[in-house]
Amino acid sequence: MSWRVVVISSRAKIELKLGYLVVRTVDETRRILIDDISVLVIENTGCSITGSLLEALWKKKTAVLFCDSGHNPGAQLLPCYGSYDSSSRIMSQIGWSKDIKDRIWGEIVKEKIRKQAECLAHYGIPESEKVLSYASDVQPGDSTNREGHAAKVYFNALLGHSFSRADENTINAGFNYGYAILLTAICREIIAAGYLTQIGVNHRNPYNQFNLGSDFIEPFRPLVDMKVLSLPLEERLTPELKILIVNLLNEQVIVRGQHTTVLNAISIYVRALLAALDTGITEGIIFYSYGF
Repeated sequence: MSWRVVVISSRAKIELKLGYLVVRTVDETRRILIDDISVLVIENTGCSITGSLLEALWKKKTAVLFCDSGHNPGAQLLPCYGSYDSSSRIMSQIGWSKDIKDRIWGEIVKEKIRKQAECLAHYGIPESEKVLSYASDVQPGDSTNREGHAAKVYFNALLGHSFSRADENTINAGFNYGYAILLTAICREIIAAGYLTQIGVNHRNPYNQFNLGSDFIEPFRPLVDMKVLSLPLEERLTPELKILIVNLLNEQVIVRGQHTTVLNAISIYVRALLAALDTGITEGIIFYSYGF
């Protein structure tokens, strides 16, 4: 199983040679086995990359994230087909009933709220109990928008009433960057399993290519929040800070009583969610637990 997260932040020529990703800069040449790479982040627009390498990456189902001139995530390279039975999987996805989608979305929202409450409790913030109380009120499809109410209390408690997710600041830049990294990893797993990222459970935006990934990401967002708040943030999100955020994928959480990486937890979670959507059995959904 691929496991490495690679970030290229300097101008470089990137090519394929004998199964290795080769990165050539002015000062050095580095080689990384393609089979080991799970996520590749190209952060510098001065990089040139060969078509043969791109082909090798999509065939290995490696998620590639390209950043714009402001070093912000701008585009992804993901394979069109990730499984030999993609057609069958997509037909199943198209046939997911509203009932099962509503039930799955309810479970996702409950878990996201629980994780937000645990995050606040970790910091000793008393509002954790209030946030947790919203989880028990979640209905299928979250028809009463408990997610939105919990999020308002959560961010106010975590960052103060003056904070807004719409603000342009380093904290929000860090959140957005981390969420983009997680979304890339999640979409990689969705496509590798043979499904489409465009067809979501709750997200139905016709202009969003990653509706299903946007659904699945929700319980993992608090991991990004805690990671960003643990960093020595400066006036801007520096390349060094971004590398630390990307490294969240290699950090440890608990799944089924065992420590594993966030990247592996995403893989287990996505496969379990897709199985639940196909079968209608929600008891098999596997969520992670914090490592603290």
